[in-house]
Amino acid sequence: MNDLLAINIPVFALIALGFACAHFGLLDKRAGDGLSEFVFILATPALVLRTMMGAALPETQPWGYWAAYFLGVAVVWAIAMGLARFIHGKGYHESVVAGFAAGQANTVLVGIPVILKSFGEAGAVPLFLLIAVHLPVTMTSATLLFEGAKGVHWAQMARRLALHPILLALFAGISARALGLTPAGPIKLVLDGLSGAAVPCALVAMGLALQHHGIKAGWSQTGGVVALKLIAHPAIVYVLAFHVFDMPKVWAGVATLFAAMPSGINAFLFAARYQTGEAIASSAIAVSTALALFSTLFWLWMLGIGA
Repeated sequence: MNDLLAINIPVFALIALGFACAHFGLLDKRAGDGLSEFVFILATPALVLRTMMGAALPETQPWGYWAAYFLGVAVVWAIAMGLARFIHGKGYHESVVAGFAAGQANTVLVGIPVILKSFGEAGAVPLFLLIAVHLPVTMTSATLLFEGAKGVHWAQMARRLALHPILLALFAGISARALGLTPAGPIKLVLDGLSGAAVPCALVAMGLALQHHGIKAGWSQTGGVVALKLIAHPAIVYVLAFHVFDMPKVWAGVATLFAAMPSGINAFLFAARYQTGEAIASSAIAVSTALALFSTLFWLWMLGIGA
């Protein structure tokens, strides 16, 4: 319990800092928008680039591992979109954000310390493999769903995707790996500095937005997204990883615990970027992070960790 509290306290401290700055007028909405732009265009791409360049990928792809996790993402994403559209009466684009919040996990700030402490070095390979593809897959899916509904020509959408900061960083990381390039000297310092700023700046920006939006999404919609993220997603992955697909137990446990993490900050960054669904994204992240302290204990018990 103390370890989980130690992990969650910094998350809420940064969110609270942004909230307090907005509440007392130290930073306004323009500052939050600018901070979100910085994280989306520079800091997060740097984090993706560094992750892709350093990831130890296997020679053969663990398709069962990918399927178990991302089928769970697809199911909760679709349900969250349906609930937003047909139960809560939200527009299509806002429903995409709700789906993103239900299917995208907080991997860096919460996932890494919880999973490595739970599984030790044995969990490092499956953890970082999933981290390497998690953000690109979810961000690409959200962008395709969002942009595709605007009626844009496929060539225009392809151009937008090709210029997407996150995807550019992904392709650059893959290319650098293929060429055997590693950042060094001033380039490494710049990349490390931007990468290190991604999570704290994103959380402060979310705190600014939370003060502005509050829980305006409503407790009903927020509760639905949070339940999908903390309960339905890990439950689906647990069944698929342990009972459907063949994989080592540690890999199955990592996939399940990864799915049990709260809604990731990238759902808010995506919403802020498109200025749509910021209320549901910020609400889902804050509430799911608070409740994840308790839900994670349940999934650790289910996995027999600490018994």
